[in-house]
Amino acid sequence: MELKPVGVIHSPFKSTRDAPRQGRPVGAACEVEIFPEFMPALKDIEKATHLIVLYWCHQAARDLLQTKTPHGPEIRGVFACRAPFRPNPVAFCVAELLRVDGNRLLVRGLDAVDGSPLVDLKPYFPELDSVPEARVDWPKKEFGGEKRT
Repeated sequence: MELKPVGVIHSPFKSTRDAPRQGRPVGAACEVEIFPEFMPALKDIEKATHLIVLYWCHQAARDLLQTKTPHGPEIRGVFACRAPFRPNPVAFCVAELLRVDGNRLLVRGLDAVDGSPLVDLKPYFPELDSVPEARVDWPKKEFGGEKRT
C-alpha cells in the first residue's frame, strides 16, 4: 500500500496537547494547502459547503491498541473510539469550507495539528453521509472541544 500526501494542513494547534478532541465545537479556522500537482482535483470544490478531510496524525503514537477516553474511566480499543493514537493514525473531520484561494482552502472545524499531511478531501453529502439513527452506546458525556491531555 502506498499513501501519498496531497497537501498539508496549516493549523493554530502546534502539538497534540494544543489540539481539541473534536474540531467542530472549537470552530478554529485552518488552511488546507493542496500541492500544485493536485490543483486540477480542486475543480468545483467551492460548490460544497462542507468537506470530509482525511489527514495523517503525524505526531501520534502508533503502538497503542487501547486507551482511556474522556467519556469515562473504562479502557477501550482504539477501533472503538476516535483516539488519534492508533496503528494507522488517519483522522477524519467534517469541516466547513469558508473560502477557496487557488490551492489554499480556508476551513473551519478541524482538530489537526499544524503540518499534518493531507491524505484526501471529499465533499460531504448530507443525504449520503449523515446517519441520524446511528449511535455508540458507551459515551457518558457530551462531545466538546476540550483539549487533549
